[in-house]
Amino acid sequence: MLENVRLSGMPSIGLTLYPTYPAGFFKGWMAEPYHYQNGGDWTWFGGRMIQQLVRNRFYQEAYDELGPMIDRVVKNKGFYEWYGKNDVPSGSGKFKGSAGVLSKAIALLRQWAAETAE
Repeated sequence: MLENVRLSGMPSIGLTLYPTYPAGFFKGWMAEPYHYQNGGDWTWFGGRMIQQLVRNRFYQEAYDELGPMIDRVVKNKGFYEWYGKNDVPSGSGKFKGSAGVLSKAIALLRQWAAETAE
């Protein structure tokens, strides 16, 4: 998963698909690589993977992979639906699915931290 992110140049583990389908494989607006479901980066997807990292005791990895997602929410002042190449926000800027999964991932990490500190 991390290697696909590195090779693709996409910003997070929300990357849906790597390698992408080649340009022109699809007709219409999804024809280009790293656009929408053809390799786009979706926080609602990546956030769920972070939750599973926490549940499976990969706490440092979860924390590390949450960072880029939180950074872009702050930078773009919104919970965008998905991101294209160069971390370009796309779709709704008030996507509740992104907000929800990030909130849950943060809550899981905070719960682990509280239990560990005891």
